[in-house]
Amino acid sequence: MTKQKAMSDAAFKFDPPSSASSASDSGSGEDAFRPDSPEDDKDVPAPRSPTKVPKSPSKLTPGKKKSRAPSSSSKSSNRVVHTAGRTLYTSGRPPWYNFQGQLKEPFVIGICGGSASGKTTVARKIIEALDVPWVSLLSMDSFYKVLNKDQHEKAAVNEYNFDHPDAFDFELLIETLRRLKDGKIVEVPIYNFNTHSRETHMKTIYGANVVIFEGIMAFVSKELVKMMDMKVFVDTDSDIRLARRLKRDISNRGRGLEGVLHQYNKFVKPAFEHYIEPTMSCADIIVPRGGENDVAINLIVLHIHTQLLNRGFKLRSKLASSATNGLPMPSSLCVLDKTPQVHGLHTFIRNKETPRDEFIFYSKRLMRLLFEFAMSMLPFKSVKVDTTHGGVYEGKRQSAVKVSGVSILRAGETMELALCEVCKEVNIGKILIQTNMDTGEPELHYLRLPKDIKNHYIMLMDATVATGAAAMMAIRVLLDHDVKEDNITLCSLLMAQSGVHSVAYAFPKVKIVTTAVDKEVNEKFHILPGIGNFGDRYFGTDFMFSTEQYN
Repeated sequence: MTKQKAMSDAAFKFDPPSSASSASDSGSGEDAFRPDSPEDDKDVPAPRSPTKVPKSPSKLTPGKKKSRAPSSSSKSSNRVVHTAGRTLYTSGRPPWYNFQGQLKEPFVIGICGGSASGKTTVARKIIEALDVPWVSLLSMDSFYKVLNKDQHEKAAVNEYNFDHPDAFDFELLIETLRRLKDGKIVEVPIYNFNTHSRETHMKTIYGANVVIFEGIMAFVSKELVKMMDMKVFVDTDSDIRLARRLKRDISNRGRGLEGVLHQYNKFVKPAFEHYIEPTMSCADIIVPRGGENDVAINLIVLHIHTQLLNRGFKLRSKLASSATNGLPMPSSLCVLDKTPQVHGLHTFIRNKETPRDEFIFYSKRLMRLLFEFAMSMLPFKSVKVDTTHGGVYEGKRQSAVKVSGVSILRAGETMELALCEVCKEVNIGKILIQTNMDTGEPELHYLRLPKDIKNHYIMLMDATVATGAAAMMAIRVLLDHDVKEDNITLCSLLMAQSGVHSVAYAFPKVKIVTTAVDKEVNEKFHILPGIGNFGDRYFGTDFMFSTEQYN
């Protein structure tokens, strides 16, 4: 799919043994198996050396080991690549939508219980036992309200009630959980319990297959409860909860013994009896003893696995068979005119005997023509300019203020330079989508997008599109980042009819621009007659991580 280095450059953040993205009460929870969060996103510098022949990703420096793609017989839990000094965790996010591009809702688990009852422990044990690649963990502790001056003074002397429903920003919490359920990116506050205030930066969490939401007031709001597919109440003895709270608040939050006991007796204990304990009736499952109850956790995990299995599907095979013979190509498809020049360029790059340097040269020429064609479809406005001889020329100027290119690694990355040559000061983003060797399905592993991308016109780049599985996932990612569907243009050198129909049916407002459309996709999802594996031919690799042949 991409170079080993590209995968390892902050592609994954791992917090063993959990495989969850999280927003914890201390603000230390972070994504484990998920793309880099947009809070770290920077505009990726555009390539600058047009005459340089691309290096082969398979050629590693001396002393480095070359890692190989997992075999089809390997288990999902063992998809780990070891290189010198690095371990790459290759579990990614499978499709969160169906073959029509419609959202497939995640399974939302609500976990409630008294303070220090072990809710977070139960949540993390469920995550570990689930062994699914993409889980988001959301903590209610992140949603304490911002205190005013008077409330700050009370909190400093343990006289502010943090265990009352009014202490939480339920409006923001409901909106955040709703966006996660919709598969969208969310910005979660980080609450500092030492200063009783929110940090200036936020945690970024993405929607997932499973979303776990935990908090002392998790079942108080009816709107929150309606969004939960499973409700778990953690029932732990009050003496144990008090002992844990003493240890946590004194050791981790710098509070004194008398203050903790005063707060517990005045606020925590009455709040549990009045607000939290009655919500036990909402629970589907009650877990005595919290995280120590392995039997209850295993039963919960078994039920979740059953639910996820019932929601499963084979995306790529459905896409490959979704092309309806005889139907005309969709109106959103724009194919470059088949001039003798374009026909000749295709002859060079389709010929299996074409040397690599010539393949790169003629591919770049075709890419340039493709982007000149695609850029002409952006909005333009009429302008008048003064000529050097004193005349006035009535012309056109592009009215799209911001244009970004997003490449689907690895083959899409080859198109970045051509876009940069056509569009001045374009921002470049990257998305890595790999094929799961066990299921044959696409999985999202990495993304780095320009900031404020929702306001940009997007050139989504992939060299070839067969079934449209990778392109659909990339489009779904852009939509989840609030990019407008009609601001997206999918640019590809070659597409199969099945890929065109799949993308156009799922996302009718996305413009599809290509230089040619082939009719067939074989049982291995290869385009026929096609180009071959574009990434392998361009980079000179015979055996590497690759998705071009599966796209």
